Amino acid sequence: MKRFSELSEQEILALAISLEEEDARIYGDYAKGLEDNYPASAKVFVEMAREEDTHRRRLIETYRKKFGEHIPLIRRQDVKGFVSRRPLWMVRPLGLDKVRKQAEVMEYETRRFYETSAERASDAGVRKLLGDLAQAERGHETLASRLGERILDRSARQEEDETRRRLFVLQVVQPGLAGLMDGSVSTLAPLFAAAFATHNTWETFLVGLAASVGAGISMGFAEALSDDGTLTGRGHPTIRGVITGAMTALGGIGHTLPFLIENFKIATTVAFAVVAIELWVIAWIRSRYMDTRFLQAAFEVVLGGTIVFAAGILIGSA
Repeated sequence: MKRFSELSEQEILALAISLEEEDARIYGDYAKGLEDNYPASAKVFVEMAREEDTHRRRLIETYRKKFGEHIPLIRRQDVKGFVSRRPLWMVRPLGLDKVRKQAEVMEYETRRFYETSAERASDAGVRKLLGDLAQAERGHETLASRLGERILDRSARQEEDETRRRLFVLQVVQPGLAGLMDGSVSTLAPLFAAAFATHNTWETFLVGLAASVGAGISMGFAEALSDDGTLTGRGHPTIRGVITGAMTALGGIGHTLPFLIENFKIATTVAFAVVAIELWVIAWIRSRYMDTRFLQAAFEVVLGGTIVFAAGILIGSA
């Protein structure tokens, strides 16, 4: 890798051409990745790609006048000092906030490159061009938001916000809620069966921990292997599996931890309270994200939890 200070004026222009071409392609990929779920924001990145193409043409015209037709291939990875970029454009589905944030970072880095290059340029024409491009990139740092104000009208923003909400519910809330419900409810029976059968808090804790971890692993694999998210839009299967598995284990461990208390009556009372809190949280999440009335969600969750809870106590007391 070369240091930036070692580059000649010809190499700086060649590198600038390469940078603008790369940025234009990245913005084009962003637009392609966003067009299904965020069509208005995709138009923003289409225009940003066109802006970068305009800069590239200006740079090529100046290069031809000074150095001829051949442009050496110099890329950002050949020069020290550039920040490594995460390949977000290869990820599907694209996250709108991450894309916009990386676009701002890209524009800031390009502006700094032009400012530094302009200071080193000896040719008046090259210096002026690089200075103009630095000024343009300074405005481009907020280009996404400025284009958004023009392209993303109120109805488009509302539509994209609703799409973002649906994707969040589909890819995060649903697998998380399924795991939390399974972990909170399915582990009640073995936990309280062990508690009332042994009246030993440590043994009860071990049973609850084993049930929670086992349920988490089982639910995680089941969710990850259910579908790859291509047709359903439910996101990457590994991420869904991790979310479901973690929330399943968390749902079971919540009412298992009180049995670390040595006094059986106190541990059982605290566990009862934790179960009540867990069921309330599940009902609230269903009401908040699943378009279910809170009283209806609470009734359904409490009814199911009570049946499993009673089954555990009856089996343990037998």
